[in-house]
Amino acid sequence: MRAMRAAGAAAAVLLAAVSLAGCGDDGSPGGPAPAGATAPATATPPEAHPTAPPTAPPTATPAPPGTTPAAPPTTAPAPSAPSTERLLRVTRSGGFAGRTRTLLVNGDGSWTLLGERDKEVRKGRLAPSGLEDLRTALRAADFAHLPRRTTADPPVYDGFTYSFAYGGFEVAADQTALPPALSRVLEALPGFDSA
Repeated sequence: MRAMRAAGAAAAVLLAAVSLAGCGDDGSPGGPAPAGATAPATATPPEAHPTAPPTAPPTATPAPPGTTPAAPPTTAPAPSAPSTERLLRVTRSGGFAGRTRTLLVNGDGSWTLLGERDKEVRKGRLAPSGLEDLRTALRAADFAHLPRRTTADPPVYDGFTYSFAYGGFEVAADQTALPPALSRVLEALPGFDSA
């Protein structure tokens, strides 16, 4: 039994030596090719080709630390309620009593009348048609091209002076020197009296 095992082991060693003797320097079968001869192309068995790992679906690359990832595109926002941002501020000062009143009008038509020390005197809301009239008058006034200050000549004592702030512009005029465009803006406002 031992002799058979030894003979089998010797045969295996001999077979391995013969196989290696028939290989070239690069490990391919057939040994080195003679000078000037081209080596025959040999097909590599399919199992010798490394198979590519299955590709995974692309994933999002994480944002670098300290940065905010970009938000996915969104659809346009739904129309919102009318703006409560300030549309217009008009201050009236002077007159017999020398009182100052300020009227603040918001984009949604709500307004507040302030008295001395910005104390609220009254508030309300313009009707939609009234708000549209005011917006039309403001556009027609072209604040960018109005004089910054218009004074009466001769001055009217105990008269009112109006200051308008709209669209990043501020203009002022004496009551008797109001440009017609500013008079139309005043006509669209609720008024400066308490009642």
